[in-house]
Amino acid sequence: MSDASRADSPVVFSDATGVARRSLLKGTAGILAAGMFPAVHSQEKIVLRYLGTAVNQDKAIAEKFKADTGIEIQYVAVTTDDVTKRAVTAPNSFDLIDTEYFSLKKIVPTGNLKGIDTKRIKNADKITTLFTTGQVAGKAVGDQGTAPKKVIYLEGEKSKKFATAPTQFMSLIPTVYNADTLGIRPDLIKRPINSWAELLNPEFKGKTAILNIPSIGIMDAAMVVEAMGIYKYPDKGNMTKKEIDLTIKTLIEAKKQGQFRALWKDFNESVNLMASGEVVIQSMWSPAVTAVRTKGIACNFQPLKEGYRAWAAGFGLPATLSGRKLDGAYEFINWFLDGWAGAYLNRQGYYSAVLETAKSKMEAYEWAYWMEGKPATQDIKSPNGDVLAKAGAVRDGGSYESRMGGIACWNALMDENNYMVQKWNEFVAA
Repeated sequence: MSDASRADSPVVFSDATGVARRSLLKGTAGILAAGMFPAVHSQEKIVLRYLGTAVNQDKAIAEKFKADTGIEIQYVAVTTDDVTKRAVTAPNSFDLIDTEYFSLKKIVPTGNLKGIDTKRIKNADKITTLFTTGQVAGKAVGDQGTAPKKVIYLEGEKSKKFATAPTQFMSLIPTVYNADTLGIRPDLIKRPINSWAELLNPEFKGKTAILNIPSIGIMDAAMVVEAMGIYKYPDKGNMTKKEIDLTIKTLIEAKKQGQFRALWKDFNESVNLMASGEVVIQSMWSPAVTAVRTKGIACNFQPLKEGYRAWAAGFGLPATLSGRKLDGAYEFINWFLDGWAGAYLNRQGYYSAVLETAKSKMEAYEWAYWMEGKPATQDIKSPNGDVLAKAGAVRDGGSYESRMGGIACWNALMDENNYMVQKWNEFVAA
């Protein structure tokens, strides 16, 4: 029997004398239940099925949450595309979803997500303004693509539509986000790199790589096309068929000239390409750069003059969730925003939704390095103790304000997505 179907069963508590007592009794059935069943039966533990990608499903977070609350997290790990497919086709197969904001255009119209009631979220008003108003330190950032501010509010708890102004109900509560750029091997390049255009520079022929996830790879390609002065897109996150054709044509020409060493799909693949030196410049994710560095190899997450491509994920609730499971899911989201998880994620190079609570769980020197762009006053370590940066080092991209304030566009789902994927596959096959 699932917890959801047990939501209305009587809840029995035992006090110190062992006498069963109840918070609420509903008629004779409730009285009988209170007398006949042991306390432990009706307070069976809550298990939350957490659907997401393996990247965001961290064992340490689940263990800490269980230790703090007694609620168990059961990870259901699938690919980014499958997270969306499950949300659309099998909303009863999970109790909590961790998905990217760009997928919401597919999920929300199905009515399979419940609007999250911000009145039940303790730190809702402290969620970073990057999500709620699209600003960092009072300045607007680039909003091409699916900027969270466009999709974070729903018209109501059961709405299938995004709200154009802030409301009480959020589609997702942010979990992790970052601004991506190119990864480089400074020891092998030996000169400054400051533009996305360098990815297609013939100087690096056979030593570059691009991300082979169509909806993200096409954005990186668009950053390169603009940087090369070939074309300026009105919205890189929502191209016309002509714009898609131009972008893919540019990639295919470069590929035929032997520009790419690889098209990578997997986090570990990107790490190995860079660590081996087979590739010196490529699409990369911040934690992958960190992974190369932990091997003692120089690798930079390079700030570029045209700005960053940003992404963001968040927690959502299936529309069918109710009773104790719903309460448990709210408890998990509140716990996640309370600081421990935020600090844990910040130490991996991600950013957390509520900066204030994360700061309270970090050492001053850690916060200065990760969030303020200051030189490390002592060695910077990952959550599991690996040295990520030596004393004196400065974080790539500097402070939170300069990194997240430098966003040019956001990961997106285009109106012409099917056509784009078809054309991207032509590039892969070329």
